[in-house]
Amino acid sequence: QVQLVESGGGSVQAGGSLRLSCVASGYTSSNYCMAWFRQVSGKEREGVAALFTGDGRPTYADSVKGRFTISRDNAKNTLTLQMNSLKPEDTAMYYCAADRLLGRRLCGAYMVPNEYTDWGQGTQVTVSS
Repeated sequence: QVQLVESGGGSVQAGGSLRLSCVASGYTSSNYCMAWFRQVSGKEREGVAALFTGDGRPTYADSVKGRFTISRDNAKNTLTLQMNSLKPEDTAMYYCAADRLLGRRLCGAYMVPNEYTDWGQGTQVTVSS
């Protein structure tokens, strides 16, 4: 049984940093697509960043390019999202997601929620001005 468990959310002032982690378990393959999404209450879930575990190739939403970094520690089965220069508009519930069928070419190409089958429970990030 696959499982994704996020941690690292919290409250920070604008300009600050937070680091989110997602521990993945139950995956038998070392090559699959992982991503971070975020959602504000009443709005659609949006893709933030994605990474193919096989080669670590990252993709970012335009709104976070240059501020967020997605990375993967394969030895620890942990996906990380380093968030710097945070803005109030980054406030949201952040979710870790994974899909074992998305290949290298499609991983991060569209970053839409229905591409991903496995989800964590979410961790709240609040950025105050």
